[in-house]
Amino acid sequence: MNYLNNLLFDIYPYIALSIFLLGSLIRYDRDQYTWKADSSQLLRRGQLRLGSNLFHIGIIGLFFGHFAGLLTPKDLYHALGLSTENKQLLAMVAGGVMGSMALIGVLLLLHRRLTDPRIRKTCTGMDIFILVWIFVTLTLGMLTIPFSAGHMDGSVMILLANWAQSIVTFQPGAAEYLATVSWAYKIHLLFGMTLFVLFPFTRLVHVWSGFGSVSYLFRPHQVVRKKTR
Repeated sequence: MNYLNNLLFDIYPYIALSIFLLGSLIRYDRDQYTWKADSSQLLRRGQLRLGSNLFHIGIIGLFFGHFAGLLTPKDLYHALGLSTENKQLLAMVAGGVMGSMALIGVLLLLHRRLTDPRIRKTCTGMDIFILVWIFVTLTLGMLTIPFSAGHMDGSVMILLANWAQSIVTFQPGAAEYLATVSWAYKIHLLFGMTLFVLFPFTRLVHVWSGFGSVSYLFRPHQVVRKKTR
């Protein structure tokens, strides 16, 4: 069991991140014409606006919530007056709200793609698969909330944060923090890490363009000169 735990939570995170970064770079370099979200709005708008808005707001909230929650050092949020117990409660409430929004959104998007014949013909098998994978990952995340309610002291949250911080700082033995953590958290982590593996091979790559568009705000001004005779 120690070997499997080390493989999944000490080695696999780096495999997933390597595929995520290198795969995205290679796809951008070799297949830029596939770097798109393939919107189906022109085929039918029904459910798209509500489903897409709920999904994107929920997913973005969960991403930054996980990022801040797992990577913020304990001493820092304690210095800001937030106790470990209150931080866990905040994570449960915010995660529950954002997770519910994302779940409803992805269900609407899946229903739309699977039940409309015209939209179904424009979808690839990977388009459906990645939505199903996201749905399962979100469901597993929501299932961790009752487990978290069983230990409101934040002890497991600290173990998860220590694991994540050890991974991003390349500290050895990160998997040891998860040795005693419930299977519910571990399966959710595995599905979440595998989402990074799948990322470069799906339409999710358009997320990079969303981050890249921020640079548009800081672009140099375009100089336009009048044509002189």
